Amino acid sequence: MAHTVLAVGAAVVTGAGSVWYLPALADLRAGADRTRSCRGAAAACVSGWGTAGLVAVLLLLAGDWWVPGTAALTGALVTAGLRVRATVRRHEERREAARQWGELGRTRPPHAAGRSRHAVAALLAVGLAAVAVTAVYGMAAELS
Repeated sequence: MAHTVLAVGAAVVTGAGSVWYLPALADLRAGADRTRSCRGAAAACVSGWGTAGLVAVLLLLAGDWWVPGTAALTGALVTAGLRVRATVRRHEERREAARQWGELGRTRPPHAAGRSRHAVAALLAVGLAAVAVTAVYGMAAELS
């Protein structure tokens, strides 16, 4: 596949990713109004999407595959490191919040949001399974 085709594909995907990196930029600009873990996760998001955009440009400019490949690998490692650091900070923040709520005599914060996340994950899993079954059924119908 030509570099140009991959570059256009990477540019389109990066443009579509604006639904993630624009809010992340807003979180970064908010500064101390956001938690450290939120800012770390936003930095990881911006780093990842910035890497995708950089790889799109390098695919157009570089003649060899190793240049965009090295940039993609480096960006992925930086993004993963930032995300892991944000996750560690989030766990620290949760422990601190639990300790503070414990001092107030409550066992957990009043807004424990966990059920909705599991419901969305379950709906997504069921939807993906339905798509997979439908695709297999359609392929089987075409073969027979």
